[in-house]
Amino acid sequence: HISDGKLHDVNVLDMLSVEAGAFYVMDRGYLDYARLYRLHQGGAFFVTRAKSNFNARRVYSAPCDRTSGVICDQRVVLGGFYAARDYPEHLRRIRFKDPDSGKTLVFLTNNTTLPALTICALYKQRWQVELFFKWIKQHLRIKRFLGTSENAVKTQIWCAVATYVLIAIVKKELHLDASLYSCLQILSVSVLEKTQISCALQLDRYTTASEDAANQLNLFDF
Repeated sequence: HISDGKLHDVNVLDMLSVEAGAFYVMDRGYLDYARLYRLHQGGAFFVTRAKSNFNARRVYSAPCDRTSGVICDQRVVLGGFYAARDYPEHLRRIRFKDPDSGKTLVFLTNNTTLPALTICALYKQRWQVELFFKWIKQHLRIKRFLGTSENAVKTQIWCAVATYVLIAIVKKELHLDASLYSCLQILSVSVLEKTQISCALQLDRYTTASEDAANQLNLFDF
């Protein structure tokens, strides 16, 4: 979905067609209890982070292995009149200490069957989406759009996404060790050559050429 900069993140949830059984993983910018309850009633699951002023009363604490990083796994009811009105059922609160950063994170979900570590891992995978769009903006030149209409913006973004996916497929099919960026650079300079793509992406060709060039005399080395 593409919107103008005036639309608040949380309003995007109103445009979603809720898919039963699906997981919706979102950051704290989308934390709205009425909208989350709509997902819950639609048979979908959500995973998000609690805000610093999160107010809830513990109902039940499940046993957990603190050595895994999970500090607590609880069922809670929301405190405050409006929050309790918007989400009247129990929520699951998981407090997790990240062993890498040392930060303590609090997750909220309506799923009560998956292990706590799986819920934490689901949220962590959300960051891959951020990295995906960061890679596209850095390497596929969509920092500046060629058109300003919604159709023009969508077309440019879909072209960038298609380019990324095609390069990723080629990299996987050919079992290449090169990074996606290296593959993109090679293809961008050899796109008009009549060369099989498997040959064009053999990095040995470019490494050897670079080493040979290093052995050439320097015109200004005298």
